Amino acid sequence: MSSLPMSPTAILLIDCPDQKGLVATISGLLYAHSANILHADQHVDAKAGLFFMRLEWALNDFRMEEFQREFSSIAASLKLRWRLQLSSSKPSVAILVSHYPHCLADLLHRYRAHELACTIPLIISNHSDMEPLARFYEVPFHHIPVISGDKVAAEMAQLKLLEQHRVDLIVLARYMQVLSSDFVARYPGRIINVHHSFLPAFTGAKPYHGAFARGVKLIGATSHYVTDILDDGPIIEQDVTRISHRDQLENLIEKGRDLERLVLARAVRWHIEGRILRYANKTVIFD
Repeated sequence: MSSLPMSPTAILLIDCPDQKGLVATISGLLYAHSANILHADQHVDAKAGLFFMRLEWALNDFRMEEFQREFSSIAASLKLRWRLQLSSSKPSVAILVSHYPHCLADLLHRYRAHELACTIPLIISNHSDMEPLARFYEVPFHHIPVISGDKVAAEMAQLKLLEQHRVDLIVLARYMQVLSSDFVARYPGRIINVHHSFLPAFTGAKPYHGAFARGVKLIGATSHYVTDILDDGPIIEQDVTRISHRDQLENLIEKGRDLERLVLARAVRWHIEGRILRYANKTVIFD
């Protein structure tokens, strides 16, 4: 996940009904406005009749305002949904965490190593355990306990902080609380969770226990967008590792944590870099 210095680029994400001439129309318009296309990736879901595309180009000599005006008109006529972002614009990312440090430590390390092109203005936790780790990485830490099960008050305090910091993306780094529907509705498609199983298998709070009891030979971890339905949001990334009858519950948990770090970091990076399009509770992940 190394990050090399490069000139600023623009990234265009598109999804629309599939039709002839889309690639030629879009790339031709970019060429007409002096774009030097650096990366292009596309996908067609033939069954759904949908087209997906990601384009990235250098901004040298590119006429952005003229392009946006002309492209808006073309997008309307072709029924395109589109999103444009600049690589120079770093999103603001908040991390929510509970007791477990492994995912938080991994994200903060990658952030310090400039592998994640974002800012992390705050960490929020319902416990104080992670405050020393946040202090080490010089990221402000906010302890908001869920007192007597009153999640409403806790979420109101969290939302206030998130709004103050103009947060673009929320990452649940093993945050062991279920977010309310009202909270999720505030950030649609902008909350990423890591679940410690290969979804849809073994949902809930203790998937390693379930996997151990079932005697599975593979365990996994899943990063996904958060929706109203627990552990059912669009899946972004998954990974697995093999286990055997010799592995005890503690071994499953230890091996699983390595997977959790990886799938969460990949999901966060791909979201930041504009590589994900969501549709029909699924995702397209562009190279």
